[in-house]
Amino acid sequence: MSVSSSGTIAAIATPPGEGGVGIIRVSGEKALPIAKALFKSSKGSFSGFKPYTMHYGYILDENGVELDDVLAVFMPGPNSYTGDDTVEFNCHGGRAILGAVLDEILSRGAVLARPGEFTLRAFLNGKMDLTQAEAVAEMIHAPSKGAAQLARVKLSGVLGNRIEELRDRLEVLRTHLCVAVDFPEDELECLPLDEMMTEVTDSVENISEILAGVERTRAWREGGLAVLSGKVNAGKSSLLNALLGRNRAIVTDIPGTTRDFIEETLSLDGLQVRVVDTAGLRETTDKVEQAGLDMGKELAQQADLVLLIIDGSKPFNLSDIDPEFSAQSGKCIAVINKIDLVQSAPSPSETMSDAGYQVVEISAKKGQGVDELASTIREQILAGSGEPDPDELVPNSRQAATLRRALSELDGLVKDIEMIIPYDLLGVRLESACSALSEITGEITPQEVLDSIFSKFCVGK
Repeated sequence: MSVSSSGTIAAIATPPGEGGVGIIRVSGEKALPIAKALFKSSKGSFSGFKPYTMHYGYILDENGVELDDVLAVFMPGPNSYTGDDTVEFNCHGGRAILGAVLDEILSRGAVLARPGEFTLRAFLNGKMDLTQAEAVAEMIHAPSKGAAQLARVKLSGVLGNRIEELRDRLEVLRTHLCVAVDFPEDELECLPLDEMMTEVTDSVENISEILAGVERTRAWREGGLAVLSGKVNAGKSSLLNALLGRNRAIVTDIPGTTRDFIEETLSLDGLQVRVVDTAGLRETTDKVEQAGLDMGKELAQQADLVLLIIDGSKPFNLSDIDPEFSAQSGKCIAVINKIDLVQSAPSPSETMSDAGYQVVEISAKKGQGVDELASTIREQILAGSGEPDPDELVPNSRQAATLRRALSELDGLVKDIEMIIPYDLLGVRLESACSALSEITGEITPQEVLDSIFSKFCVGK
């Protein structure tokens, strides 16, 4: 995607499919002329588009035939989302209607917008910094209410402002270093090394504080992954169905019904959790089943939480548990299923509890204990972090990686100051740290970074 804010772009701004309303957005210097050419008001007294006002009327094709009745609004630049003149048509949400209206718009001089191009123009026109632009996409793709709130904080510009403040402080240090390097023999005021150390260590603490929220809020931003693991016929598929409240997985008395893995998403009080039912554990010579077992083990290794499903009605041996999923791993809970049946002796619940596992007893078939298990899954994945604070400031993966790069330079700078390294070499560290911070807000950002960011947006945004 080339960095350009010229030309007029148009796209359907609502999701694909059929709906009550579909919005087509047009932005650029031809937006208003195109709207005037296509739109016919339902009012005879209509004298033109009054800004920020909904006008009811009809979209006409080149032959004057009505395509749809719409609500149209004109938002003149620079006070629009993109900073350019923008018109939005609220049409009926049928795909054929939206396609016909969009074709008319394109035939009159607009070009089809690429993914994220409206937001790219907002960034290029100074309507938002890069952290805010990324927050737009994060809000759209947020898997939970908590994730949406985290994105909303960044959309307000708080992260960009915080980064700018940090960069400004470091730029002041660079200025002092430049003075010391350029005028070494003049008695010009230069920041003493101890004061410089204080400024740098304070910046390190600030960046570390911002980064601390990344892992703490990961489950809210990305969702969690819980894997059901256990022997054949332990009741994994029945549990998946019970958690979902519908029959998603096939359940039979035949061992090894599930040979691949089945994945579904649960919303546990606002937290999105991917739950995966894996192939039952047993020795097999079947290549397909073995492949399923291998995939299940790989998923379990990646999981935030592994649910060890155990048939409470059958004898159980602790050696059946993979050593990788010991109680000490911190990511496993024991789910004792079929408690509606006569329990084996010794009790699997007691055995697992004595081994240090958190134990939840259920009957997947009858739904007993399933709500308690769902709450336990949520608590374990959040690991006690709870709901994110309303004003929590959390960078995304790109921003976090760039912050870590700046932090690495500042950590190196602290060591260089302790070793009384020459001022010109200290300046190199500072320059690298400042450049990294500038990449976060988009003040200095390579073209390929912009391409990567905006290509992930949906068309129309």
